[in-house]
Amino acid sequence: MSSSKTKRWHGNVEAIKAEFLNGVITQMTSYGDRVHFSMFGSVQKPHYEVINSFDKKMAFDGNHHLHRAEESEFGPGNVTPIFTLDQIKRIVATGGSGTRSTPRSARAASARSAGGTARPTTAAARAREAVDSEKYAYFKANRHMLPDEINQHSDEISKLMLNGMSAEQAFGEVISKYFD
Repeated sequence: MSSSKTKRWHGNVEAIKAEFLNGVITQMTSYGDRVHFSMFGSVQKPHYEVINSFDKKMAFDGNHHLHRAEESEFGPGNVTPIFTLDQIKRIVATGGSGTRSTPRSARAASARSAGGTARPTTAAARAREAVDSEKYAYFKANRHMLPDEINQHSDEISKLMLNGMSAEQAFGEVISKYFD
C-alpha cells in the first residue's frame, strides 16, 4: 500500500485546501504576485515558488518555510501553470468550484516561462540565490529606514554579502559609504 505523501499529485490547484492556500496568499503578499506549485508531494501541502515582478523566485515547502528546491522540482513538466494572486484568492473564495483548473492567463504565462533555461545548480548560483533571498528579506523588513536610492547599490550589497557579510552589515557598509 502506498502513501499519498509519496505519490505525484494531479496538479489541480483547486483541490488544495483553503487553509493552505491562505498561507500561500500570505507569502505572495510579502514576496511576489505569482505562484506555481510543484507536482511532487501531496495535494495537502505541496511545495511552491512565489515569483516577484523581477522574475525572482522563492521556493517554499508545505509548511510555508523557505525551501531550497532541487532543480527538477520546479523544472518543465513538474509544475502547475503560473497563477496570479487574484486567481489564488478567487480559488479560495469559491472553494475551487466554478474556476478553471488552468486559467487562460496562467497557461500563457506558463508557455512563456517554459522556453526559459533550467535553474542554475552550481554552488555559486545557489550562493547568489541565498544572498538575494536574505538581501530581499532584510530590505523588506527595513525599507522604512533605508534611503530611497539604496536599490542603485544592489550589486555592491550582493558582492559584500557573497564575501561573507550579513545583510545588515552589507547594507550598513553601503549606507555609510554613499549616504552618510
